[in-house]
Amino acid sequence: MPTASSTVTSRRLLSLLSLLQVRRDWPGMLLAQRLAVSERTVRRDVDRLRELGYPVQAIKGPTGGYRLEAGSELPPLLFDDEQAVALAVALRIAVGTGAGIEESAARALATVRQVLPSRLRQRVDALDVTAVESAGRGADPQVDTAVLLALSAAVRSAEEVRFDYRSASGPQDPGLRPARRVQPHHLVVRGGRWFLIGWDRERRDWRIYRADRMTLRVPNGPRFTPRQVPGGDVAAFVSARFKGSDGANSWPCRGEVVLDLPVARVAPFVGDGIVKELGPARTRLLTGSWSWAALAATLARFDTEIEVIGPDSLRAAFAALSRRAARAAGA
Repeated sequence: MPTASSTVTSRRLLSLLSLLQVRRDWPGMLLAQRLAVSERTVRRDVDRLRELGYPVQAIKGPTGGYRLEAGSELPPLLFDDEQAVALAVALRIAVGTGAGIEESAARALATVRQVLPSRLRQRVDALDVTAVESAGRGADPQVDTAVLLALSAAVRSAEEVRFDYRSASGPQDPGLRPARRVQPHHLVVRGGRWFLIGWDRERRDWRIYRADRMTLRVPNGPRFTPRQVPGGDVAAFVSARFKGSDGANSWPCRGEVVLDLPVARVAPFVGDGIVKELGPARTRLLTGSWSWAALAATLARFDTEIEVIGPDSLRAAFAALSRRAARAAGA
């Protein structure tokens, strides 16, 4: 059975290894300060890492230091608790990304899970996430892993969550309004961002919340009986909501045009639109957006002549866009 002293040493070795991996050169004195130990202890810990197969090189100079070199053989991989959970979370997401690595990610996740301590395995097992494809990618805002694990645990145990929510306009004083109360159903990754799908009791409707804007309150609320998302398909439901549709997974505004461009210059930029080649420099395009104004503006970005096939709502949107553009130009 490991002693308290050996446990502390093991944790310090993990911390030392983590530091050596994020920076090329480390002065010995700085490492000692970061680990809150003496430089002599750092030297002993470096020797232990070398015994495990990590090629830690000594740096000569006025202050001395250490550098982790690339080795010819893979030494035992060591992770601290947060790194292990992060690795498992990333693998779980990769299983559902549709990137062609699902099977390999699933095997890797099973391998990592098998060697995790029980306390970490429970945290990882509680995380259930759905990956939803997106044409774009967000700015990858940081989400606290503890928030994701707490939300996933609430989903699994069917417990209502209470949280303060920061709007897109900026920070909001939590004291200005009561906490939101939501029955959580799924965690979703879309475009590099994390979202919670839940049933809002006050609004009596489904809502999608960005996890990086949530500040959870404790404890959770009462248990609830889970209900099914509209249509029963989480990915389709999320895609429809981001298209501005409350029903089917399709754009509420769809139009058809002919562009004076070759199909090769159109196809890469239409997402789920449908293109048909009409000639060397003419392409027919059927596509959609959340509003007619947005659809007209999206089509105008092709910077070419546009013939509207239909409907009339799209023609009206182009007319309104033309008048607005003329006013902006001072005409």
